[in-house]
Amino acid sequence: MMNQWPNLLGFYPTQEIPRINSLIAQHGIIYVLELGKYYDNTTQDQIDKEVEHLTSGLKFVPTFKYVQDVSYQDFLNRYANVGKGAPVEPQSWLDLFVPGSRISDINEGVFKNILFKQNLTARGIVLIYPMNHTKWNDKMSVAIPDEEIFYLVSALQSVPANMLKAFDDQKNQILEFCKISNIKIKQYLPRNKTHEEWIEHFGSKWQNFQERKNEFDPKRILAPGQRIFN
Repeated sequence: MMNQWPNLLGFYPTQEIPRINSLIAQHGIIYVLELGKYYDNTTQDQIDKEVEHLTSGLKFVPTFKYVQDVSYQDFLNRYANVGKGAPVEPQSWLDLFVPGSRISDINEGVFKNILFKQNLTARGIVLIYPMNHTKWNDKMSVAIPDEEIFYLVSALQSVPANMLKAFDDQKNQILEFCKISNIKIKQYLPRNKTHEEWIEHFGSKWQNFQERKNEFDPKRILAPGQRIFN
């Protein structure tokens, strides 16, 4: 949470919002750990004990622990409801796969020194998901970092139309920071402009990706707009 992106406050009890705002004002950025625990009628008697067990070893401010009991559908749609009722605005999204060894550099260089310092007002959220490389099928063409632990870092913003260029510039600055800092990120749905950039993006998967293209789309009919092969 940052001062300029307060929309997640809708998740918390109304009477707690002043305390949370005070914490944000004190630190500028606060980090929220979100845990989802599924249960059904056969396990509901044990759910409170299991949640207590899962959180007992975590380091957090105990008085800022909140619990919501919602349906599975409401859990999946929890972020969609953040901007409900707000004006429809252009979307400025950036999704990055970050090697686990460099996530602290993203925290310092992107969260603190770009997003927070530039203070561009937006309605949105920043999400950080840790992932295991072994859980991904290498036969898929999606490009991910080589490290065993990597993170999906998503900055999902709704911005005023007259601010869209400023946010695009900010995204380019983030990508440039990663390049200069030699953080070997993989961007989800990148907007590469050259054939060489696509080869670098797919890395060790490029050869297989190219062979599949030649086999299943030899006339280059599918997805010409991305200019991956021309």
